[in-house]
Amino acid sequence: MECVALVMAAGSGLRLGRERPKQYQALAGLPMLRRTIDALRACPELRELQVVIGAGQDDLYDAATRGLELPPPVIGGATRQASVRRGLEALARRAPTHVLVHDAARPFASPALVGRVRQGLASARAVLPVLPVVDTLKRVDANGDVVAEMPRDGLGRAQTPQGFDFATLLLAHRRHADRDCTDDAGVVALDGVPVLAVAGEEENFKVTTEADMARAEALLARQPRRWISGSGFDVHAFAPGRPLVLCGITLPHDRGLAGHSDADVALHAVTDALLGGIAEGDIGSHFPPSDPRWRDVASAHFLHHATGLVRARGGRIEHVDLTIIGERPKIGPHRDTLRASLAGLLALDPGRVSVKATTTERLGFCGREEGLAAQATVSLSFPL
Repeated sequence: MECVALVMAAGSGLRLGRERPKQYQALAGLPMLRRTIDALRACPELRELQVVIGAGQDDLYDAATRGLELPPPVIGGATRQASVRRGLEALARRAPTHVLVHDAARPFASPALVGRVRQGLASARAVLPVLPVVDTLKRVDANGDVVAEMPRDGLGRAQTPQGFDFATLLLAHRRHADRDCTDDAGVVALDGVPVLAVAGEEENFKVTTEADMARAEALLARQPRRWISGSGFDVHAFAPGRPLVLCGITLPHDRGLAGHSDADVALHAVTDALLGGIAEGDIGSHFPPSDPRWRDVASAHFLHHATGLVRARGGRIEHVDLTIIGERPKIGPHRDTLRASLAGLLALDPGRVSVKATTTERLGFCGREEGLAAQATVSLSFPL
């Protein structure tokens, strides 16, 4: 039975107190939304992910999901409930059997948690992950005075992903569009649909405050990882009548580089380094130069493919070190631009990307200004 995930990323995230919405804030070098998507993509039960974003967030979304093969995002509504409904309507034509609705600000949902929700859907139309309430509950008035103690027996803290029979959830959202519910379990409850509780996870907390951001960074730092290096090297000859493209940027020069694609020697080296790190061959094995589809294509397409393969395995790109080899053009005046472009294409903080240049002291084909070469080394980490 097909199950898709609906990732809710349409909020403004203003409670975090930063200019950028919290779902696009970096956590250990990757946008929070990207970490949430990567966590869900590690769950074999899910066949597809659909993301719902806020109006005007397209550029942030594109940067966070670069290299991933996802359907176009759905633009959400004025409330979370309206945004979920729009996401469900976008999936209605496909009509999956089940849907999981998950908050983008919960980047630590584990495959085990998703598995429990999916298992619950074998016997229920709605499943809610819940944590027990262990603290004493007090009612506090507007003046800050404690006015009563509340019984905690039978209470639980609701989490996401919440799982549903797709048709049941869609119908409930259509019927109760005018009601104000805090989560989707509350929407189906208005139709009298029983909701099955399964065990949630403490690490699956919702990032809301600066303290939550610090907790998330600390959690990521503690996760054991295995580290792998990959290297790449590429060469292209100069050719008249072509633009010179490096790191996705067109540089002023009297000649470009010859090649079937745009011949971006820098991105080719980085792409091969990424493919080498996961033992997936080289660019030519994925994008044969004999295939007319890749004629003059931007090499960012190759890079996005390689980064997607790395992240589909749960991998993180920790650092990239690129060296461009040639006499001309001089790279120094363009170094910061090239570095920023490469970091953006990889969805990395620029502090984790190095772009250098060197010459061969007038020796060899690079010294004779017949072409350019590039070599790259990448550091990757994967969960144990």
